[in-house]
Amino acid sequence: MLKETTVEEIIIRTSRGLTIAGTRITLYTIMGYLQNDWPPHLIRDWFNLSNEQIQGALRYIETHREEVEAEYEQVLVDANEIRQYWEERNQKRIAHVATLPPPPGKEAAWAKLQEKNR
Repeated sequence: MLKETTVEEIIIRTSRGLTIAGTRITLYTIMGYLQNDWPPHLIRDWFNLSNEQIQGALRYIETHREEVEAEYEQVLVDANEIRQYWEERNQKRIAHVATLPPPPGKEAAWAKLQEKNR
């Protein structure tokens, strides 16, 4: 007889946060897709999860909603701070790259892209 896996065996805490055991997929990633109205079966398929893994993740989120949502909000704040840091740090480089001529042989595609971005 097969032993049913508990939610505590499916969801583990790693240095990345609450994670689906045996993967690098965090519950915060799952939360992002859920908040963008992805149905669980598509999330499961997108990340190549088993039914047991996605159902365990959903049960954990539901059972520990306040904790998971608080951590998810902190992940979003941290990600935004990191994005801002790198945008500021690379601002001069991005501006410089924007002034470079198109690669040889790509002039027509470059002009079309520039027109589209206006």
